[in-house]
Amino acid sequence: MFKARFRSGAFGWRSQPAIVRITEAVSEIKKVARTNPLVAGDGGVTLLERLVRAIEHVDGSSGAIGAAVNRAISELVHVIAAAPAPSALREAWLERLWEAFGDDGMGYLDELGNLFGELCTTDEHANAWADRLSQFVRSAYSLPCDGYRFVKGVDACLSVLFKAQRFDEVRAILDLTGSNFWPYHKWGFKALVAEGKRDEALRYAESRRGINDGFAIDRACEELLLNSELVDEAYNRYALSANQQGTHLATFRALVRKYPHQKPPDILQDLIESTPGERGKWFAAAKSAGFYDVAIALVQSSPADPMTLGRAARDFIEKQPAFAMEAALAGLYWIARGYGYEISELDIRQIFRSGLAAAVRTSRESEYRQRVQAIALNASLHFRDALFMELPAIK
Repeated sequence: MFKARFRSGAFGWRSQPAIVRITEAVSEIKKVARTNPLVAGDGGVTLLERLVRAIEHVDGSSGAIGAAVNRAISELVHVIAAAPAPSALREAWLERLWEAFGDDGMGYLDELGNLFGELCTTDEHANAWADRLSQFVRSAYSLPCDGYRFVKGVDACLSVLFKAQRFDEVRAILDLTGSNFWPYHKWGFKALVAEGKRDEALRYAESRRGINDGFAIDRACEELLLNSELVDEAYNRYALSANQQGTHLATFRALVRKYPHQKPPDILQDLIESTPGERGKWFAAAKSAGFYDVAIALVQSSPADPMTLGRAARDFIEKQPAFAMEAALAGLYWIARGYGYEISELDIRQIFRSGLAAAVRTSRESEYRQRVQAIALNASLHFRDALFMELPAIK
């Protein structure tokens, strides 16, 4: 059914329709795989063949379509590898996928190269493709070249050599590239791990820092130590950098889940100390964990987003009024000092009123008003105008 939707140039510039169709097609193939894995495997190959031409006009600047394609490749490779295909059919699939990979001039199928070894499900196929691709890479590097050389397919070659457990040849190809590129050298790292050389693998990875993505290196080293049941070493050496998420709160939660033996307050403190000068950014994590005193201490000594503080003040008026009052005061303090993006007078008044409501609940209204007046002393006219009706004395 999905074939008609993935004709050449099927999608315009908008990424969302293409992402929806890709997700639907992968779901369709996975559903078929439950009852007819062979048909599903062929469907997966067909989708990957058609994919790049279908999305060639899609705007990929946001990265959303690339992420969707990578997810699809990962799931489809699993379906294709699991299909009970006879040797001749699997070889035909591999040829089709290699051709699609080679024809992709936009980089959408790059992840297919990393996973090519998984598609070679037998020793026979793995060794045959290892011979073929290593010869291809060696030939490409034998040609004269001035400056940097990029050879498409190096990652696929390393993947199949690793699958065939030809680890010395993995290292030989890496030496041939002359590159310190971690997406290549991760195969050298994995080869050492497969050979049981844990300490050497860690040193190997550490030596590849520099221009490389430190996050990926730390994640690989952390996983190795965790798999070796060296949990404390994994935490102390790599956990804080290997589990960075999109927000500080998400990072904290990821570490709490992964390291349940570590006390959450200790994890939070370690994270705070790992980002000197950015203590206030951990406010949401401390609040979410219920460490209200810690959260307030953070934003009293380091800047934080005033609107985040204002929302905290609003949401905790009843549950934690003392915390809500202090959060509102901190929000007003940082607004008065120029922090925050496009803060309106209404925003300022709403934060003030949330703090006032919390102060009333704790019988500290007079203190609250006096502290806001002190904050306003050196604040802008915009700030004072916003609170004039609330605190006439600040005008």
